[in-house]
Amino acid sequence: MKYVIGNDHGGIDLYESVKEKIESMGHVVIHVGTNGHESVDYPDYAKLACEKVLSKEADYAILICGTGIGMSMSANKIDGIRAACVSDTYSARMSRAHNNANCLCIGARVLGNELANMIVEEFVKTQFEGGRHQKRVDKINKLEIR
Repeated sequence: MKYVIGNDHGGIDLYESVKEKIESMGHVVIHVGTNGHESVDYPDYAKLACEKVLSKEADYAILICGTGIGMSMSANKIDGIRAACVSDTYSARMSRAHNNANCLCIGARVLGNELANMIVEEFVKTQFEGGRHQKRVDKINKLEIR
């Protein structure tokens, strides 16, 4: 699988740890985030990463900012993206298993490296269950039609 990671200045310190975790699980990482601590605008990086998912250059996106909230709000404005802002492993697992999330958003100022990596691992290893959950995901997708 290919994972695109987008991060702003608030997420730069967590980026490397998350990248290493994903690669250790045998996956490819594409980076579209900033490489420094100078203030940048998170919606720009959310857009870049999500475009890679929609174009099928990547299978999933992981977005990292200070809280994960700004990235999540930005990503969920993009048709075809189901972003989950997560701070625990159970929610990471359920975001994939029941909601078929294709974008994980985490907060570098909320989580430490170890917990963030545990969350990423749950997200990466969990498959969508389909079945009764598919009709709900279909209803989520229909909300995009304006």
